Amino acid sequence: MSDSTSVAPRPRVARQRLERAWSLLALPTGVIVLSFLVGAVVILASSILVTGTLDFGLPVRAYAGLIGGALGSWNGIVEMVVSAAPLVLGGLAVGIGFKAGLFNIGVQGQYLMGAMAAAAVGGAVATQPAVVAIPVALVAGAIVGAAWGFVPGFLKARTGAHEVVTTIMLNYVALLTVSYLAFGPLRQPGATFGRTADVGNAALPVFIGRDGHLGILLAAVAVPLSVWFLYRAVIGFEIRAVGANPDAARYGGMRPRLLITLTMTLCGMLGGLAGSLDILGITHYIVAGYATSVGFDSITVALLGRSHPIGILFAALLLGGMRAGAPQMQVQAGIPVEIVSVLQAIILFFLVANILVRRLLRIHAARPTGVEELQTFTRTYGEGGVR
Repeated sequence: MSDSTSVAPRPRVARQRLERAWSLLALPTGVIVLSFLVGAVVILASSILVTGTLDFGLPVRAYAGLIGGALGSWNGIVEMVVSAAPLVLGGLAVGIGFKAGLFNIGVQGQYLMGAMAAAAVGGAVATQPAVVAIPVALVAGAIVGAAWGFVPGFLKARTGAHEVVTTIMLNYVALLTVSYLAFGPLRQPGATFGRTADVGNAALPVFIGRDGHLGILLAAVAVPLSVWFLYRAVIGFEIRAVGANPDAARYGGMRPRLLITLTMTLCGMLGGLAGSLDILGITHYIVAGYATSVGFDSITVALLGRSHPIGILFAALLLGGMRAGAPQMQVQAGIPVEIVSVLQAIILFFLVANILVRRLLRIHAARPTGVEELQTFTRTYGEGGVR
């Protein structure tokens, strides 16, 4: 009797799990499909401008080159993973902020300051043993990134200053600070352009492929740690509770001000680590005009991954694969690599216009629809700050 009652609910439970999984995956899947369809139209239109005729095979050749460049060889796969590593950390820096009801648009600045700190400290300990130099440089990048995230978190918690405004301003401060330091106090003597010294022994060792450095493993470890932190640790529950309703969290004995400051500091640390990985693993120094889109691409990664660490991992691999495959696409189909940026912009557009996507594809979720993280674009805790 007990066996029959225990077996009977299993199909229903399995169906509920499938429905829940589809409710989470339907929107990102639809966004990706629509984005590549629109991208195909853009590529097709470009054939008219170049040759004067419609080349219907051009989008097929372009996407074949894009996929082949990322997955068609071992080096391509390694390049995809290397490109995805900082996006994983940056996506977590945005996604964890979303869980607390915060829109951390300042990953770009946190990334740059972490990269500068890693380059500066790495250059200072370049002749030390690698077991000492690497951790010291990584910790320096994490600390400076955390400090860069602490500032908007503290201002948000104490004064109600919107984190979107403060982090955008800090992005520009970080960019100019990097230029000043690379041209001035930290400039490599004898260099013909503004750049810091080589990090030497602080460089992350390559253990796979041409440039598969140790940072890949650090980014991979950050995913399960983030899952545990958000969904198993008490502090993660409190962060999510504050994001859902700060007043209810306060009445439940939590401290929204402290949690908001802590969350932004943690996000800044992840952003700083993302910058440290690229400097210590790829370039080994930083230039005055260091340009990257990792910080802003991280927003797309977090939204596409629904702010869940596992989703962020797969979204980062998608964008990393697009970066890795772009050069072969250009060679094979003659499509400039900039089309990847166009595709990412289209993905972000459809993520923001999620209601339109659901109507076009007739996506019905098993739970309340909508990308909840998008509410944080304009959400604040009151003009007087968090009580």
